[in-house]
This record gives sequence, C-alpha cells and structure tokens, in this order.
Amino acid sequence: MTLSELMERLTTFEHTDLPVISLYLNAQANEHGKDDFDRFLRKELGGRAKTYQPHTPERESFDRDVERITKYLEEEVQPSTNGIVVFACAGAGNFFEAAQLEAPIENHRLYIYNQPHLYPLARLMDQYRRYAVLVADTNRARIFVFGRGKTLNTEEIQNVKTNRTKVGDWSQTRYQRHLENYHLHHAKEVIDTLERVVREDEVEHVIIAGDEKIIPMLREQLPKALEEKIIDVTKFDINAPEHEIFEATTEMVREHDAENDAEKVQQLFDQYRLGGLGIVGARETLEALTMGQVDELLLSASMRDIQAKEKDINELELEVVITDDPVVVGSDAGADQLETPSVVMADELVTKAQQTSARVTFIEDPTLLAEVGGVGALLRYRI
Repeated sequence: MTLSELMERLTTFEHTDLPVISLYLNAQANEHGKDDFDRFLRKELGGRAKTYQPHTPERESFDRDVERITKYLEEEVQPSTNGIVVFACAGAGNFFEAAQLEAPIENHRLYIYNQPHLYPLARLMDQYRRYAVLVADTNRARIFVFGRGKTLNTEEIQNVKTNRTKVGDWSQTRYQRHLENYHLHHAKEVIDTLERVVREDEVEHVIIAGDEKIIPMLREQLPKALEEKIIDVTKFDINAPEHEIFEATTEMVREHDAENDAEKVQQLFDQYRLGGLGIVGARETLEALTMGQVDELLLSASMRDIQAKEKDINELELEVVITDDPVVVGSDAGADQLETPSVVMADELVTKAQQTSARVTFIEDPTLLAEVGGVGALLRYRI
C-alpha cells in the first residue's frame, strides 16, 4: 500500500468519541544495530493509558490498541524498515492501519485525537516525492526514478550504435537522412518509455540530461503532459555513476522547490491584496476548505509556525483533542512540546484538504508565510 492509498483510507475515518492513536516511529538502527522505540512506547503509551478511567469504553479501546500495536511491532517489522506509521482505534470497528517505510522519520511522535492525525503523513509524502532522471545520447538512454532518499526504479534502452563512413555526395546525403531517421526513432522510443515510467511510478518531476544532439530531438517528442513535469535540462555523461546523478539532481529538485515556494507565496499575496482568489490565516483558510473553495493549501513545513488560537478552535468546534496533553514530539529529553491549538489546526487543515481534493504544498522557508500565521490558500472560486 502506497502512502497515497493510506492517506485516502485515513481521510474517510469518521470522528469518534474514542481515542484514536496516531503513531510515527523512527525505526533506524542505533549504534548497536537495533531500533530504540521500545522505551518511548512504554513511557508514552503507559502514561496516556492512565488518563482514562479503568473499565470505560475509552480505556478498553486504548488498551486493545496498545496490545495490537505492540504485537505488530514485535512480529511484522521488516529489517529494511526505517520509519513506521500506525493508526488505531479498536473501539471503532477494530480500525488499524500501518505502513513501513524505507525512508526515516526524524522523531518518534504520538498523537491521540478522535481522528487520525494526518499532518506528519502529508509532510512525509511531500518530502519523498518521486522524480525521474533521463540521461541519453543518440543510441542509449538510462532512466532513474528517485524517491524516499534512494533509487526506486531504473530502466535502460540500448540501440545499435551507428558509425560515420565517408562516401560519395549522393550516398552521403542518403546516409545522413538514414542516420537522422534512426536517431528520431531512438528519441521516440526513449520518450515513450519515459512516459510509461512517469505514469506507472507516479512521478511528479522530470530532469532530462544529454548532449547537444539528442536533447532537441527528445524535446520535440515530448507530449504536453510530460513536458509540464520537466524542471531542468542539463548535461550528464551517459556513463555517469548513479550516486553522482542522484546527488546532483536532488539538489536541482531542492532548488526548484524553493523557487516554486517563493512564486506560490507571491501569487497568494497578489491574489489576497487584490481581493481575488487568495486567502490567508488559519481560521479563514479552514473555513474556505470547509466550503470546498480551496484549490491549493499552502502550509508552513513546521507545525510550530502555524498560528492558531484556542478561541478559534472552540468557535470552529474542533473538538478533536481527547487528552489534556495529546502531543508528544521527539524521543529526546529536550524535545519541544507543541501548542495544542497549532497541532489541532494543522491537522484539520490537512484533513479537510485531502477530503476536498485540494493540493497541499509545504513551504520550507518559515519566513515566507510568517506574517500570515503560516497558512494561506489559492482558491477555486470566491463566494
């Protein structure tokens, strides 16, 4: 199950009066070659259990969840796993969803609401988007799909290498035409393969690399939908090592995202100033999401930068917090505790965006949305 499929299933969960556990674990091995989330779980889940009265529906549901989560972590975690997400509420039809990731999760996180907490999951999906790199010359091509910090897929196309020969003028013209047709056929095959890979692997961005002869031929063959995904055209040697291609293109994607973030925020502010299709502020954006107006939600990449007030939470009737202290962030003693209103608002914004098919874009630079509370949206329409 992909993270997108998991997200779709979680957004259909209906609010309940029972505790819903959302657990995010860093499963990377420590210096002894073992994961170290057991201590975190014993402390935090044990502490949360004490906040429910014995023999109540809430406590019984919570205890069953802890038992199932413990069994899952003991028996089903794969050696290659670096991140684990679990969502559980036994009292709501034995609800249980879990996924194991090869990409790491930075810190252990525990949230207990009356719905799954989706902000960190949406953040993971954004951080590990897939992108493709095509490296080609006139008779060979290599296609890489990168994501989750590693290579996910590779394909190679190898056609017969052509050699130049000195012949008479008439034959040389004919041969040149034959060579051009051969290169054209190669370019078409490469783009057809790239198009299939992008579709099957759900690739968001594409980088093309090659020499001055093949690049124009490749671009001529690009269908519009594929051309719109291209974020850079550059040069790589056809035999360049995979790790060098990965490192260089990862930086290209990062630079593209930074530029795109700045452009999106500027577009948001322009629309907001004009009274057009732009809105800012957590409460105002959530209300627009509820009405189905939002086309793209812009959120600060850190929940602590999302400004929300207890008054807004109460007036919007966002009664999603089960315990008085629902949020644990990080397994270190000095880890920050997030304000409950920010966590609640962040989760509601992401959940509503998923439910209304609004795109979610996380803005990495905290200064870009700082003046509007870390939240804004580009709208489909105004009411």
